[in-house]
Amino acid sequence: MTASPSPRSVPRRRHGHLIGAYGLLALAALLFLVFSLALPDTFPTRDNVSSILSNQSIPALLALGATIPVATGKFDLSIGYGLGLAHVMVLQLIVNEGWPWPLACLAVILGGAVVGSLNGGIVEFGQIDSFIATLGTGSVMYAFTGWITDGARIVPGPQGLPPSFTGLYDSRLLGLPVPAFYVLAVAAALWLVQERLPLGRYLYVIGSNPRAAAIIGVPTRRYSVYAFAGSGLVVGFAGVLLAAQQQTGNPSVGLDYLLPAFVGALLGSTTVKPGRANALGTVVAVAVLAVGLAGIGQLGARFWATPLFNGATLLIAVGLAGYSARRRLRTGAAEVATP
Repeated sequence: MTASPSPRSVPRRRHGHLIGAYGLLALAALLFLVFSLALPDTFPTRDNVSSILSNQSIPALLALGATIPVATGKFDLSIGYGLGLAHVMVLQLIVNEGWPWPLACLAVILGGAVVGSLNGGIVEFGQIDSFIATLGTGSVMYAFTGWITDGARIVPGPQGLPPSFTGLYDSRLLGLPVPAFYVLAVAAALWLVQERLPLGRYLYVIGSNPRAAAIIGVPTRRYSVYAFAGSGLVVGFAGVLLAAQQQTGNPSVGLDYLLPAFVGALLGSTTVKPGRANALGTVVAVAVLAVGLAGIGQLGARFWATPLFNGATLLIAVGLAGYSARRRLRTGAAEVATP
């Protein structure tokens, strides 16, 4: 007979759970406090907070998009290339093809979902590892981006872009940048799907044990394709927002967003719901990255500090994600063994 846990072990488990679930959020608050004390005249200001929210909205959206396949145990390395293609396509349709901007944006967002579905189909039905498959499709997207632009920027004419289109990024609501509310809306929708709908539960089951999911009747291939389609949909929306921000089509701009997106998705899997990718955790992780990058930037860090910070954080995130998953398995096994 297995001995029951001692009374002292229960508070320890509870405290460990609280630290694992909310430690990253506390770190974000601590970083903000430290930088506010170090830079009292510039960091804790409304303008700086607005700048952080605005500048990090696109990386946050891309990280949320990456979170969806990660929940199934897959990785979509094409999201950076997809972001570049989406923002170029929006400007191509508006500037060179004369489309109304709402129709161009809708076409690109839906096109992102189609491209994501193709990614999922190649991974699942082609039985190709997601790293290799999406790296290959991403390279194809990059080539297509170069073909559309002929390697040059898409620059609007003297009349510029419609103000209603650029307002997608430049507008403010309740004194804050509108892109911050896009991030909150996407995060809330993704949280609802993952935590409250059968679709989200199926994705988590597939990610934890695809064989068991298939045995209990979950159509694993179909739902994995859904995950990639959802990621493509979010990437398409992020591309629209990037086009409204940049206002020129740059064929190489999307690659810079790939690493921060995966840092946010993987680091987010260590908090709120430790051991699994989740939308709220991703938002918290992006907040940590945003505050950290803004702080070291204002302290006068050199240009190489940003990739160093992102790369080191990615290594830490992968390590913590693995530790959280193993800890969750050990906790579950201990609970099963306890009568």
